Amino acid sequence: MVVPGVAVHVIQRGNNRQPIFFATGDYDKFLQDLGVAAKAYSCEIHAYALMTNHVHLLLTPKIAGAVSHMMQALRRRYVRYFNEKYRRSGTLWEGRFRSSVVGTDRYLLACSRYIELNPVRAGMVAAPSDYPYSSYAANAHGDPNPLVVSQPTYLALGTTPETRCAVYRAMFQETLPADTLARFRKSTEAGEVIGDNRFCAEIKSMLARRIERDGHGGDRRSAKFRERSHDQDL
Repeated sequence: MVVPGVAVHVIQRGNNRQPIFFATGDYDKFLQDLGVAAKAYSCEIHAYALMTNHVHLLLTPKIAGAVSHMMQALRRRYVRYFNEKYRRSGTLWEGRFRSSVVGTDRYLLACSRYIELNPVRAGMVAAPSDYPYSSYAANAHGDPNPLVVSQPTYLALGTTPETRCAVYRAMFQETLPADTLARFRKSTEAGEVIGDNRFCAEIKSMLARRIERDGHGGDRRSAKFRERSHDQDL
């Protein structure tokens, strides 16, 4: 489900858990394509982490249909590059993307931390600052990154960029609670809303008035689909 102007956590996986990145150039190409697609379809990227066989994005669509169109364009552009480079054919992606609508304030910031801590939870690096293929350097240290657009909740952390970065870094000193991790995993897996009760009620009311629902590929009733979906969603 997607509501224009409301942030969304998106996960896109490689087919059959296969890697979608092998070399530095692959990550760079994906980020380049992401920037082009996000601009073309009016999506603002707030946080991301490119893992070996899947990607996490936190973004805000500005218009109806923005997320699905952006992801379709991104998938097509990158798979053409990938198949040509590695002399392969066929699908690269596991169905369509999965997503969940994310509430404001603490849920948005928690989701951003959840995404940028993925490489740490996966045991790939000791600290988020050690991983080059995420938005952590931009959000926590203010490193230039034309892809990352600060959302209002992040901007409210301080009156200067230095203060915002310091407050954001301090949040990473605390471990995300296990129930928070589980909630993000479950909500994105099931395409649910994550937020406080009031926010969830507002979004459900909007959806009842036929605000856009973006589809997610695959038959979610099948055991095979559930098994394939239970990947490295760390």
